[in-house]
Amino acid sequence: MARLARLAASNSSCYSTWSDRTLTPVHLAQSPTIPPSLVRHESNYSITPTRTTCTGCLCLRFLPGPQALFHWDKEAMLTLGFAQDQCYQMAVKNKFKLFALVGIAFCVVSLLVHLLLADYSAGDIIQYRPTADKIYQHGKKFRYRKLWGSIQSLESLQPFANPRKAYPVPGKQNGFIYAKIYGGFDHIKSSICDLVAVSRLLNATLVVPEIQDGIHSKGVSSSKFKRFSYVYNEEQFIAALSNDLVIVKRLPNDLRQERKRNKFPTFPIRYLAPPSFYINEILPKLKQSKAIGLLITDGGCLESILPPDMEEYQRLRCRVAFHALQFRPEIQALGNLMVERLRASGRPYLAFHPGLARDTLAFHGCAELFQDVHTELIQYRRKHMIRRSIVHGNLSIDSASQKRKGLCPLMPEEVGLLLRAMGYPPDTIIYLAGAEMFGGQRVLVPLRALYTNLVDRTSLCSKTELSKLLGPESPLPSNLPIPIPQKSKKQLIEEWNKAGPRPRPLPPPPARPFYQYEKEGWYGWIAESDIEPDPSAIDLRLQTHRLIWNALDYYVSVEADVFFPGFHNDGSGWPDFSSLVIGHRLYQMASSRTYRPDRKTLVTLLDSIRDNLYHPKHNWTLLVREHLNNSLGVNGLIMEAQMSKPRSFLSHPLPECSCRASKTSEVQKLVKGPNGEILFGGEERCPEWMVRGLNLVLSESGDSKDEGDELPEDEIDLESQQDAGDGSRTELTRPIEQDEEIDPDD
Repeated sequence: MARLARLAASNSSCYSTWSDRTLTPVHLAQSPTIPPSLVRHESNYSITPTRTTCTGCLCLRFLPGPQALFHWDKEAMLTLGFAQDQCYQMAVKNKFKLFALVGIAFCVVSLLVHLLLADYSAGDIIQYRPTADKIYQHGKKFRYRKLWGSIQSLESLQPFANPRKAYPVPGKQNGFIYAKIYGGFDHIKSSICDLVAVSRLLNATLVVPEIQDGIHSKGVSSSKFKRFSYVYNEEQFIAALSNDLVIVKRLPNDLRQERKRNKFPTFPIRYLAPPSFYINEILPKLKQSKAIGLLITDGGCLESILPPDMEEYQRLRCRVAFHALQFRPEIQALGNLMVERLRASGRPYLAFHPGLARDTLAFHGCAELFQDVHTELIQYRRKHMIRRSIVHGNLSIDSASQKRKGLCPLMPEEVGLLLRAMGYPPDTIIYLAGAEMFGGQRVLVPLRALYTNLVDRTSLCSKTELSKLLGPESPLPSNLPIPIPQKSKKQLIEEWNKAGPRPRPLPPPPARPFYQYEKEGWYGWIAESDIEPDPSAIDLRLQTHRLIWNALDYYVSVEADVFFPGFHNDGSGWPDFSSLVIGHRLYQMASSRTYRPDRKTLVTLLDSIRDNLYHPKHNWTLLVREHLNNSLGVNGLIMEAQMSKPRSFLSHPLPECSCRASKTSEVQKLVKGPNGEILFGGEERCPEWMVRGLNLVLSESGDSKDEGDELPEDEIDLESQQDAGDGSRTELTRPIEQDEEIDPDD
């Protein structure tokens, strides 16, 4: 009796379950389809199941000799002992396996396709920090002229703050002036420039001023907290102004001892004091006592607009602000590193300063723009300002009305919508400047949704790099609650014996403890009392650290390809961060792309589509672009001069600190304000050596023409509409409600 070989390929046949059956020659002989001659030879056959006979079919493959196949019909299979229901069950199982294999193959293919699509689409996203990517082509491909290019109408303006008239070197001094400057970064920078001009006016020797960021900052940390060198380069400051006045690091020893005994008069200086005040009030005291002290608290000690015969003092302010006041080397090195990291992908970046500071919001009554605890904090600060006569108004004020007047900042979401209307793509790199962000990260959520590449100093620098800037700091006492000392066993027994009669009532359960994370932050007191506590040592230290963070943000903002302020020219009279950046960029490179928006106009435009912010009409987009593009050129400079120069000279240092590298026929006509002050024009022609150097640079840059100045197709279409002439202007004057076009950028 021949042993039947095992059936092969169980997954390819419906008979895998009976492939181990043994067929004898007797069984084979009963089949009418197999020749009897083949049945006698047991070694001449083997049984192989096939897929072709779903009703029941077997193949006999002869091992030696010619191969032939004999198919058994259903009756032969039944004769061999295979029931019909078994064959049907095996056929159904085989179909399920086939479907499972097809499903698994489909899932694998789908997974591979999704992985490829995810890998391809992730090329335009920069997580946390922009890095060089193969998707981004290095060079100037992304520098579209209408978005990142310079302003041609301002290219002739060049920085020139050197003295123009007779400017003698300081001779015999009338005495020493030492000063303490209070306030934030912008107040300190503006006050130092005014202090140098006052020292030159009084022909006095200036002692390097002390920086006091916080009323009780003395003793909080190392001596650098009140020293000038905590932020600025002291040696550079003294050397750069050696031809203007005498500057010393400290008073002579004899005068220092007398200062400790309070023998020198000290004058608190009011904001924007006129030159006559110093000539008539301060100079006699200076000559009499040989040393005086000044306390500067409001961000400036000399009026912004000086008489025409004092133009050299205005240029002295420019030399102080833009040349002498250099950050210390550690800050400059990290600032350069941050700029390199922002441009690592070969693309430009935009700097945005929201201007959301608690004092400014409280001064203008913008509490209703926020929610929850932030509204209470703003109102508490406004109440404090009213009590100190800083604010002359009511505690409760309509924030929406204030915003329509342009007195409240643009929220980050609104700035993101304006940038999208201008045509900046969603992958634009935006640097968020400002050490204080009132409202926290919650107000930035809409902006991050519009622009994913929103970064700040914490995402560009490591904690080690930032901590190195702070220098050595003395340890501060911990504010953790002191645990109750444990009592010994003997003390517990004595208390038990001294206790009264028993049984005693149980004491009430202890109150819920306040955990550490509930007390952290400057707003933790709002839930416990109605009076804001005095700042702790840690709060003062963090407040002083803001000087370093603002210095870094200032450096990165000045070097940015585009700058957009969220809140400048607020009308409070105080110098603000954005205005100082705008003035520095105007002096350093007037043609750089710096937006100077009119918040009142922009709020009106935003209110017109308040119910449909994310799907504006095409005519609204054109109106936004027209306004913001006008703010970049001459019209923006004139508006900036009218609003900011009367309060801060450094925000608009024209025309005193600039010259024109153009022909005489191209010099702009004078534009004067209502009081006769020059708003634009009147700049002198630059020296010949400067003109020759500029022509050489322009000729070299002209040889390597920027190939990336072409705009996208939608931008070209938009610019053609804007440059069409009067026809496009009639289109712009149509009411927004009647325009039913769809913005192609959406």
